[in-house]
Amino acid sequence: MQLSKHFESYEITSIFVAMNFLISSIKDTALKAIAEKVLANERITDEEGLILYESNHLSLLGSLAHHVRTRKHGKNVYFNRNFHIEPTNICIFTCAFCAFARRPGEEGAWEYTIEEIENIARKYQGKGVTEVHIVGGVHPKRDVHYYGEMIQRIKKILPGIHVKAFTAVELAVMIARSKMTLEEGLLKLKEYGLDSIPGGGAEIFAEDIRSQICDTKASTDQWLIIHETAHKLGIPSNCTMLYGHIEKYHHRIDHMNRLRALQDKTSGFNTFIPLKFRDDNNDLSYVGEVNMLEDLKNYAVARIFMDNIPHLKAYWPMIGKQTAQLSLSYGVDDIDGTIDDTTKIYSMAGAEEKNPALSTKELVYIIKKAGFLPIERDTLYNVIHDYSKENVQDGVDIPVLG
Repeated sequence: MQLSKHFESYEITSIFVAMNFLISSIKDTALKAIAEKVLANERITDEEGLILYESNHLSLLGSLAHHVRTRKHGKNVYFNRNFHIEPTNICIFTCAFCAFARRPGEEGAWEYTIEEIENIARKYQGKGVTEVHIVGGVHPKRDVHYYGEMIQRIKKILPGIHVKAFTAVELAVMIARSKMTLEEGLLKLKEYGLDSIPGGGAEIFAEDIRSQICDTKASTDQWLIIHETAHKLGIPSNCTMLYGHIEKYHHRIDHMNRLRALQDKTSGFNTFIPLKFRDDNNDLSYVGEVNMLEDLKNYAVARIFMDNIPHLKAYWPMIGKQTAQLSLSYGVDDIDGTIDDTTKIYSMAGAEEKNPALSTKELVYIIKKAGFLPIERDTLYNVIHDYSKENVQDGVDIPVLG
């Protein structure tokens, strides 16, 4: 163990030395000043974040982001055993980027009963899953008590499961429908068994962009207030940003700055998850999609800028296994979980992964082949198992790099 720690310390020192050498070779004075701040563990400003986005030095951004993630997490890459439940895709809102939502009675609409959801949960008895992720459309009739009963029934079947459920958009409507204050609604859901909330529904905070892509659902202020209130009540959460549509770089910086400011107040965010816009079957299809290089730049800038949010996640069902694997060298330290083909939100919008499912063995293989240490975690990043010393068969049938 002491020898292992010695080599880890040596490797981190080597990275620091290499970064100093890299910085000394930078000709651009603004970029060099930013790199020196990053190396000194100093926060960068909005203006400096924008300079990074507008830079074409992807290798430098990757090196800086990798330095930050190494300082925070060493070579660890986290994943969990999870599954999703999407109770319904019936939704009262019509967001321009969404391929998931349907109106009641529309072709392709679904709404599971509580009993059907119980049957989904039973499939995971004895499977070692630690988290269920529950999000869906904003249903016109369902309230806090309906979803609270759903949580209770799931936990009766899977007693140790962590329930991460309901975006701020869903929460705003179900709590209002229940004629409760925000605090009352969140406390009631916590009493029912809600453990944390996901980061969906943030999209882009800039009001001029939000008004064009999702003008009818929860506002920026509502999203931030819901997460702040949850944090104050002891309910941790994640946060997201939808990128690669009609927003500009300064909108991304504005978005991340608002998240960073809230994290300064509450320390309640566990991880930041940039979500790539996919252009199939929605009203923004004409925009097209950004390429993989832009994905990697976005991860790198996010890791450098979001200095107070512990983890950066690449959601592999949305960007694909190969890009997720590459992102590990651009600041990412988490690639989500096994999923088990239980989500349709991104496959319906054109993501590469039409039936997203990976075994623990496959996730371990992806991480190891990228040169990192695979760590199974729970939702709150407590370590469940360290796979770094275990052999994984080279013949795993999965297209990965390396």
